[in-house]
This record gives sequence, structure tokens and C-alpha cells, in this order.
Amino acid sequence: MHTIGGVIVVASFAFVGTMFDNYFAFAAQLVVTERSRFRRVGRAQVLGVASLLVVAAGVGSLLAPIPVRWIGVLCVAPWALALHAWRHRADPRKEQYRRGAMTTYIVTLALGGDNLAVWIPLLRSQGVGAGLGSVAVFAVWEILFVSSASAVAGHPRVVTWGAKWAPTLVPWIYLALGVLIPIECHTLT
Repeated sequence: MHTIGGVIVVASFAFVGTMFDNYFAFAAQLVVTERSRFRRVGRAQVLGVASLLVVAAGVGSLLAPIPVRWIGVLCVAPWALALHAWRHRADPRKEQYRRGAMTTYIVTLALGGDNLAVWIPLLRSQGVGAGLGSVAVFAVWEILFVSSASAVAGHPRVVTWGAKWAPTLVPWIYLALGVLIPIECHTLT
């Protein structure tokens, strides 16, 4: 049984952990976007995340015949992402000059593989009530994500700091998420 506080903490960690690198990529995009287009680009970001969430919930429901304990084995996906991120942490980062709403939506979906790898087992391990609670927590975080990225875009040094440190921090975040999945799925108990 999930407590409200537990759902909030786990969903927050799952959202922030998978969106950490995306946050700075989105803020960097806003740095090169005309201020008048921020709202449209922000809506495209929200729509992209909502689409990923629908896919995660849909795939999670397709996995319903599989016992939740076995879903915890999916923790290998964030561990593989951690290994990949660690191996490529020193690779030169490509400048991102995406400005349009459609491009933002497509890039959000393209960057969503790690989100799906974590969100599918998370949503599958929860019941309907806890799953809806997680969706609500994700919605709050996404609103904070888009509004704060707009504010951060006015401070390019913050974006630069995030882009610099994301490659170092992201592998550790994925490792932690890989531990969280089997705990949530009761795979180890």
C-alpha cells in the first residue's frame, strides 16, 4: 500500500531524475528563442511530456498480466542508461538551436527514452490511486519545470552550469532510479 507522502516522494524523484538533463536542454533552447514564443514552446514541451506519460501508462497497463515483482527487473534499463551516460560524459555536447513548437515536441519525445524506462515500471507497480497521484505530481513538476526554465533562460550562466554538470550527475541519478524501481516493485522482498 502506498502512502500519499511516499507517492509524492517517489514520483518527484522519478520525474526530476529523468528530466534533469532535459531541463537544461530546454532552458538552453529558450535562451535562443524569441521571448514572444516562450509560451508556445512551453506548451509543446508540456504536450511532449504528457504524450510520454500516456505511453508509459499504456505500456504499463499492457504489462498487467506480468507480476509486479517481475517488472522490477526493468531496473536494468536505468542502469544501462547510467553506464551509457557515464561512458559518454566527456563527449562534446552539441549546441541545440531548436526554436519551434513542433521541434520542441519532437525533441521531447526523442529525449523521452529514459523517462519511459523509469515511468513504465513505476506506474505499473502502483495501483490506480497511486498512479493517478503520480500523474498529479508529474503535472505539478512539469508546470514548475517549464516556468522555472523560462526564468533560468534569462540567466545563461545557470544554463551553462547545468549543461556542464549534467553529464557528471546524470549517471548517478540513473543508478539511483535503477535502485528505486525494484524497491517500488517489491522485487527484492
